[in-house]
Amino acid sequence: MKIIGIEGLTVNELNMELQTGGKFVIFQYCISIVILTFKRSSNIYFIKGSESTVSKSIGYTILTLFLGWWGIPWGPIYTISSLLTNFGGGKDVTAEVIASLSQSR
Repeated sequence: MKIIGIEGLTVNELNMELQTGGKFVIFQYCISIVILTFKRSSNIYFIKGSESTVSKSIGYTILTLFLGWWGIPWGPIYTISSLLTNFGGGKDVTAEVIASLSQSR
């Protein structure tokens, strides 16, 4: 997966951001086509401690609101799940990303 938001940051700057509340998150979205429903995750976003996740999640949330409900039976279930995740700030995957980055060194 691609990590969005770390472009131009040095390792020291990234560590400082993580210590001051920065985190890696993914957002979910749902698309339904009558009997088929797809629940997917976004790329990984790096959110600085001073940033809000709303601007990053709004596109996935709107997509889910308009296209997620229509599949029976999973459309409403996946839509609600995706919206709860996005409204909650996304799924925090910081520990997994740090573990992956430290293994790749």
